[in-house]
Amino acid sequence: MELGSSDKTKATFSLADEDHTLANSVRFALNQDPRVTFCGYSIPHPSDARVNIRVQTTGDPAKEVLKDALQDLMGMSQHVRATFDKAVVDFKTSEPVKP
Repeated sequence: MELGSSDKTKATFSLADEDHTLANSVRFALNQDPRVTFCGYSIPHPSDARVNIRVQTTGDPAKEVLKDALQDLMGMSQHVRATFDKAVVDFKTSEPVKP
């Protein structure tokens, strides 16, 4: 989180060793939250494995809103994984296709 800002509703978070994959997913989850007025991300340099995520809220602390969005993203990921695993099991136990 950026240092020196006294306004808790606006913050920039820097995530090390991340790229567009996580950043775009976090941006999506943040945009689903009605408390978010703005969110976006940038990668400062292509050779730097770092992502900056900017969050501005309607009044709640940006840190808490980001935390909630990350928890929502974990829930979405777990749902996708469970659905995929079930589909694989269903496919493996289904009748083979007859020519």
